[in-house]
Amino acid sequence: MKKYVIHSILFLAFLSFSCEKKTSPIQIQVESVKVEGGLISGKTDETGEIKIFKGIPFAAPPLGDLRWKAPQPVTPWTDVKSCIENPPAPMQNPPVPFFAWTEEFLIPKEPISEDCLYLNVWTAAERADEKRPVLVWIYGGGFSSGGNTVPLYDGEDLAKKGIVVVALNYRIGMLGFLAHPKLSAENPDQTSGNYGLLDQIAGLEWIKKNIAAFGGDPNKVTIAGQSAGAFSVNALVVSPKAKGLFHQAIAQSGGMFSRGTGLISGLQGAEERGKQLTDTLGISLAELRELPADSLLKLPGRFGPVVDGKVLPSVRQAFEEGSFSDVPLLTGWNADDRVSGNPPTTTAEFKANAKKQYGGRAGEYLELFPAGNEVELEETLKTIGVLGFGFQNYTWARMQTEKGQKDAYLYYFTRVPPGEPNYGAFHSAEFSYALHTLKNWNRPFEQVDYDLEKIMSTYWVNFVKSGNPNGSDLPEWPVFDPANPLVIELGPEVKTRAMPFWPQMKFMESMLR
Repeated sequence: MKKYVIHSILFLAFLSFSCEKKTSPIQIQVESVKVEGGLISGKTDETGEIKIFKGIPFAAPPLGDLRWKAPQPVTPWTDVKSCIENPPAPMQNPPVPFFAWTEEFLIPKEPISEDCLYLNVWTAAERADEKRPVLVWIYGGGFSSGGNTVPLYDGEDLAKKGIVVVALNYRIGMLGFLAHPKLSAENPDQTSGNYGLLDQIAGLEWIKKNIAAFGGDPNKVTIAGQSAGAFSVNALVVSPKAKGLFHQAIAQSGGMFSRGTGLISGLQGAEERGKQLTDTLGISLAELRELPADSLLKLPGRFGPVVDGKVLPSVRQAFEEGSFSDVPLLTGWNADDRVSGNPPTTTAEFKANAKKQYGGRAGEYLELFPAGNEVELEETLKTIGVLGFGFQNYTWARMQTEKGQKDAYLYYFTRVPPGEPNYGAFHSAEFSYALHTLKNWNRPFEQVDYDLEKIMSTYWVNFVKSGNPNGSDLPEWPVFDPANPLVIELGPEVKTRAMPFWPQMKFMESMLR
């Protein structure tokens, strides 16, 4: 009898332990997830497979005295915070379709707010200890528009492929990048103007601390972005404040390896423009902080990242000196990557400008960028516009390969999306294929598009998982080699090809040495 009682007690203890293990808090419950600040709840997709959390605060609202300051720790809450609706997009003018960018590429018309430091998470993980690789998407928009609720940034389908997807917001325009001598004076780093980049870094710090609650691996984070998002990824790769917060990088159509991008400036010049603004308005910095956010949108000026040596050093110099984050890189550009029309010019004016700019090398330049007649000139101007992006991504792949230890992979996107408006393989055309969101884009897609979407999204997910885009049933994507520069062409046929515009690239490179 005594032996029977002991066995019964042991059995009940084991059963109790087993039951307790099955209901352990390690299971991800969409109704209640613990993050920095408190508990949040989310929702699932129609299948119940994907858990979706929208509008998770990763920093305090940058309002009042926090306007034009580095992001501060998140403000705690007591009840379970519902995170099922789109968070506000950062302060900007209401979205209006233009050029090739239809409404699918734009934020919803509302909400838009200065209180915008929120991120969205998609995960199919069932348990918090699954350690799925993480993709962090950083949006484009020229640092003056955009947000993490753009329909084509939806992370649902990529999450089905075994990764955790995060899309974060950051301040843009004047609110994200105003520099001013008095702003620099109140900053311990004695700099100003990079609040949008500091928001991104704060988002990455939040991910490092909290992403395990969603089944993500904080030690396997890939930062990715397109256009201004690619500029941002480039900035994060060289920023000393972002070191250790990510482990791989994807940059689509953008980088900061040469002068004249129009989106970046030095600290002194940015401060002078900020002071000129307050002087012209005849108000103090304190008074500027008190103006309604929508009033700031009416003020003149173009704002973007500031090379300040603290948040953002010189990108090229950081690579030359080996002080960048040496991580695997996937990068590339599109066949029709220019973003605006060409300024009016004649063949004679173009040739005269070439002689003025390139002196004794003008003849060599005009052989590579011919302007013998109007047809040649138009094609050359198109090439110059495309290489405004392509040269950045080629240079990035080359310098990563030559100055770092990790591999780089370079692509060239050539698929022209069917339907209208037709701007060719335009700037932004590729990312919906890579993010597997063609279903959210109103175009008459063909089977070749869905095939390309499957291939590209698999390349991207493979890279997030391993730092290498290759996998079974995929065309081989070669590691970039500056001595034999091959790219993967992403078009109706996916194949390896020689580097496009290679002679022009070499000439442009020689002018920077």
